[in-house]
Amino acid sequence: MTDPAAAEPGPGTGPATPAPAPVRRRGRGRPAARDGGAGPGARDRILAAARAEFADRGYDKTSIRGIAKKAGVDPALVHHYFGTKEQVFETAVEQSFEPALRVPDLLAEGPGDVGERLARHFVGVWENPATRAPLLAVVRSAVTNETAAALLRGFVLRRLLERVAGELDVPDARFRVELAVSQLLGIAMLRYVVKVEPLASADIEDIVEAVSPVIQRHLTEP
Repeated sequence: MTDPAAAEPGPGTGPATPAPAPVRRRGRGRPAARDGGAGPGARDRILAAARAEFADRGYDKTSIRGIAKKAGVDPALVHHYFGTKEQVFETAVEQSFEPALRVPDLLAEGPGDVGERLARHFVGVWENPATRAPLLAVVRSAVTNETAAALLRGFVLRRLLERVAGELDVPDARFRVELAVSQLLGIAMLRYVVKVEPLASADIEDIVEAVSPVIQRHLTEP
């Protein structure tokens, strides 16, 4: 027989209570994969969403919350990877202009027909949907918001114009480069942003042929 005394708790005692499980605290740093949509590819998704939002809505109307929603993540994760909206835009600018950073290499091949090489490279970057979309985001934002414009100016001056001017052995090299770039950006604005006809539907070869001598004159002629 079972001893009743053994079955009943003694005075002042009760059923044994399991010890609480230790609380696991996550240290500071990158959020866990289950937090706010983080995981493989989250940073790239956020950046792609940011470019789309900047392209569709411009800098002023784009928000961290809107970027997060489009990327399928928590807004805190956007701040974690990029900080402020300004920093998100700055990263988008840098990555969007990566193809443009090849321009000094084009100039290094020599002054002959540099106008054609530069025009063909520029138009080719804009004709490619993969590289056109982020550039549209940057340009549309820069023309409507001074913060975005200042970030773009800083990047273009620091990473592009100064490098290109350094490859030219001509007087007023910086001014000449700015004139050439203004010609190309004007084409981009009218063809891809405002979509003015007949330029918007003109054949690429016709555009390159027409603009190449102008770029050549800006960059190399006395």
